[in-house]
Order: sequence, then structure tokens, then C-alpha cells
Amino acid sequence: MTTTDVITDARERIDALDDRIIGLIQERMAVSAVVQEARISSGGRRVSLSREMEVLGHYRDALGKPGTSLAMTLLELCRGRI
Repeated sequence: MTTTDVITDARERIDALDDRIIGLIQERMAVSAVVQEARISSGGRRVSLSREMEVLGHYRDALGKPGTSLAMTLLELCRGRI
């Protein structure tokens, strides 16, 4: 297998992983919308800052400092329009 073949195969795997990640993010967005709607309909706030801090900590612990940035972006996507 040539270097070009290795790179091509690896890029195809990365593309497949990216497609799965995007699908999971879309699923997370839908579930987050359900949580937000339930919270609002019961008189609560749309966003739970304590829960968001838990999510940030989880990503930071798993991925280091860049994980915090990733979690912030993910939370922003899942909040929808505020």
C-alpha cells in the first residue's frame, strides 16, 4: 500500500466518522429541544446554567482544554435561538 493509499483510506474513515458525529449532534439538538420545551412549559428557564457547567466539565475532563471550546460550540448549537 502506498502512502497515497494510506492517506486516502484514512481520509475516507475520517469522512465517515464526521458523518456519524454530525448525525449524533443533530440527534442531541433534537433531544435538547425536548428538554427545553419541557422546562419552559413547566415555568422554568430555557437554559440551565448548572447543567451547562456539568457538560463543560465533562468535555474538559475527557478532552482537556480544547474540550471546553468544543462543548461551548455544542451547547450553542443545541440551545437554538435564545
